[in-house]
Amino acid sequence: MPTTSSPTRSVVIATFATVMLAAAVAQGFGRFTFGVVLPDVREDILGGSNSLGGFVATANTFAYLVGALMVGSLSAKVSAVNSVRIGLLFSVGGLAAAAAAPNTAILTLAMISMGFGGAAIWIPSPGITSAVVAPHLRGLAVGLTGSGVGLGIIFSGQLNGRLVANGGGWRDVYTVHTVIGLVAIALVFLVLRQRRSEAQPAGGFGGFAVLRTLDGWKPIIGCYFIYGFGYLLILAFLTSRLQDDSGFSESAASTIFAVTGGCTIFGGVALGRISDIIGRRWTLVGSFPLWAAAVGLILTGELALVIVGAVIVGFLFGGIPSVIAAYLVDRTDAATYGPSYAAATFAFGVAQVSSPQIGGFIADWRGSFTLVFVMSAVVMSSGALFAWALPSGS
Repeated sequence: MPTTSSPTRSVVIATFATVMLAAAVAQGFGRFTFGVVLPDVREDILGGSNSLGGFVATANTFAYLVGALMVGSLSAKVSAVNSVRIGLLFSVGGLAAAAAAPNTAILTLAMISMGFGGAAIWIPSPGITSAVVAPHLRGLAVGLTGSGVGLGIIFSGQLNGRLVANGGGWRDVYTVHTVIGLVAIALVFLVLRQRRSEAQPAGGFGGFAVLRTLDGWKPIIGCYFIYGFGYLLILAFLTSRLQDDSGFSESAASTIFAVTGGCTIFGGVALGRISDIIGRRWTLVGSFPLWAAAVGLILTGELALVIVGAVIVGFLFGGIPSVIAAYLVDRTDAATYGPSYAAATFAFGVAQVSSPQIGGFIADWRGSFTLVFVMSAVVMSSGALFAWALPSGS
């Protein structure tokens, strides 16, 4: 994605910092915090049901799916920066509603608002940051953008652990997130400016008309679909698995979740840069089987192995989508990135819609999360086949 000017160093830094904070609100807070607080939410207003917890998570991902369709379809009318602004309004409104939710229905509506907002924020974000760096640093730029999500996750894990230790609860977590979200709204309106050259053409319904013109669009969608289904089985239920099946304390489980988030920060940057050097295809071919191996370590329940597995999962959780986004950045320009990535995200969203519900149902059926994690390992392994099918040299 070529740049249209050479922004000053201060503009580049301000752009990255603002977009990373928006990404933290969109994903780290709006999606993955629910996995951190799920054990408490489950006992407080979900009647102890993992299936109901999966339903609430599914509502969030379904809204993300709808948001992806709308972002792709409206790319000609809504600029990338305005999309982020609108998304933050939905996300922060959802965070505030979650903090005050008295029952499952209100919590579900809050998660829907966060899901829709998350799509509107995240989809244009890599394009915004990639536009202010040199072409040979695109993978690194996308990775840095995604590291905002990891920062949000590690913050959520640590915040939840400390609040619980001091008599707080899951509502307090969402309250703090709401305050940070308000700061993000202010910064996005003050810092980000839409360039005329970044206006995007109509990409057809959901952006698919643009996506289908790209080389290797089918296998890259396959990679994103596999990732969308497999990763959420782990992230949505990691703390529940550690507490319910492995006997970890709530504080320990939250800390390990925070470790996962912390590694996400480095995973997006490292894998993005590695893919700049060895190629997107080979990076993805190796990443999917490595995820399966990491899940196997978590399943042992042994603290040392669980930590290693959590580190690898966090690394790949941030890295794989960064490489996928970079692949699309390589094959688009400022005019076509938005609709093409929105269309790819739709496939990702379809996978996400089903996985939390399936995972919650299986956990209730089997009385543990073991089979859920095994499913993630098997599904993610198959992603290497799609990666292998990407064009040679990509």
